Amino acid sequence: MSSPPTRPPNDAESLQAEMIRGVAEGDNQALASLYDATSRTLYGLLLRILSDPSAAEEVLLDVYAQVWRQAKSYSAERGKPLAWLTTIARSRAIDRLRRGRQEHLLNVPLEEATRAARGESVEEGVLAGEVGAVVRAALDTLAPEQRDVIELAYYGGMSHSEIAASRNLPLGTVKTRTRLGMMRLREMLKPAWEGML
Repeated sequence: MSSPPTRPPNDAESLQAEMIRGVAEGDNQALASLYDATSRTLYGLLLRILSDPSAAEEVLLDVYAQVWRQAKSYSAERGKPLAWLTTIARSRAIDRLRRGRQEHLLNVPLEEATRAARGESVEEGVLAGEVGAVVRAALDTLAPEQRDVIELAYYGGMSHSEIAASRNLPLGTVKTRTRLGMMRLREMLKPAWEGML
């Protein structure tokens, strides 16, 4: 009796791509299968970025809702299924971090009260807020591909190689974009730092 044939190493990728095609055709079972096959990996990534299990679970559901809506846009020529899913997950996680940052800005009076209770001056709090606003404005002026890698590294805590894998880019490209973006930020922020000191 012969043993069952072994699957080639890339068989998981082809199965995932097939599941995505099923999702694109409106197959609920394909979405459930895709979830079963990939959700643990994506949840681990989201938990690492967000550092909050309940937020990671919420964003994970958002990821698969987006997959349901956008499965028709997936193209195997542009990347592996898991890379596509990882890109969606990281993008959703960064959106969640940004929303959290905006909510935090709405609570500045409470933050100032906390600083005062710790003996920090209002001037220090105002300066920190100004610095944050200047940095955010500078980030917004970068080319999208430079801003993307810097945000993934800074807010997502990802290494160059992790960014390269998630964006399906060569490692050298990620390093170049990061270096060019950081040089541009340094150039833009230098006058602002001098004005604040």
